[in-house]
Amino acid sequence: MAIEVMQLNRTFSFNGVDLPDPGQEFTPEEVKEVYANQYPDLLTAVIDGPKIVGDKEAYTFVRNVGTKG
Repeated sequence: MAIEVMQLNRTFSFNGVDLPDPGQEFTPEEVKEVYANQYPDLLTAVIDGPKIVGDKEAYTFVRNVGTKG
């Protein structure tokens, strides 16, 4: 019996929006930085994951909620 190695596709989401993977060469932290220009809340977001869902590696950027003042 041979072992088959397969690369998982990555998915990223933030605030209910699916974000395309800019490339496997980017770390999840670098992906967050790529999208921070479009979604400024990503600057303080934390990365949840990866969670394996089928043949996908799912990352979720979770907005850091705090109190003001």
